[in-house]
Amino acid sequence: MSIHPELYQLPEDLPDVPLLGYASAGKRGQQNEWHHHPAGQLYHVIRGSAALETQTGTFFVPPERAVWIPAGISHRGRYLAETDIRFLYVAENAAPGLPRSTVVVQVTRLLRELILEFMTFSRAEVLEGPAARIAAVILDQLRVLPEAPLQLPMPRDGKLRALCEHILVCPAEVPGLIEAADRCATSVRSFERRIVQETGLSYRSWCRQAKLFRALELLATGMSVSDVSHRLGYEGPSAFVSVFRKAFGVTPGRYFDNPSAV
Repeated sequence: MSIHPELYQLPEDLPDVPLLGYASAGKRGQQNEWHHHPAGQLYHVIRGSAALETQTGTFFVPPERAVWIPAGISHRGRYLAETDIRFLYVAENAAPGLPRSTVVVQVTRLLRELILEFMTFSRAEVLEGPAARIAAVILDQLRVLPEAPLQLPMPRDGKLRALCEHILVCPAEVPGLIEAADRCATSVRSFERRIVQETGLSYRSWCRQAKLFRALELLATGMSVSDVSHRLGYEGPSAFVSVFRKAFGVTPGRYFDNPSAV
């Protein structure tokens, strides 16, 4: 289906319509500035992959997933590969029942086709006729989409956040529990309690999740399973594959070939 030429441009001020479409693409390594929107946003990756950061965590968005961003949430996107994205902006009064927090969702085949069809109409056509009816079905579908466990929660505490950001940059060099607590100038018991309070995960679980997210980023660039395993500090590819399969239900080599995963 061809995209209406008008939808390659995003208006400076979003018009007062229930649903607005926008088609875009990003180059590998491109990163947007922090920003927010007065409307909710569905960030649907058609091809490629992206990571979306908010103040509360990082969300990984592989092909045929999308991240729902409520109105007013500050965020920035980072493209991990050559990526095609379809955005839907949802007016607040048209979105009752949609999540109030950022979440990654699995895009069903039905929703994907509805979005592609919606993108063939001009913006002047969305208030009535076929485009308006398609928009209504899309809004209904958004309310029932299954969530995908592709979020890495980030702490707000300054020292704890700095530690976690260091681990994200160097996931092969994860400090032990005692060293991590020392870096945060706290006792081990207080450190363990604080990270659970701020992320909902134990330190060990958070580090494992951070490695898996980094693995997804590296795999998205085309890096081999063996090289990813080495980069992340696993004892060998088999150990990495075992952890990955337990988390996502498929092997690393098949993850991007299986849009229904997670």
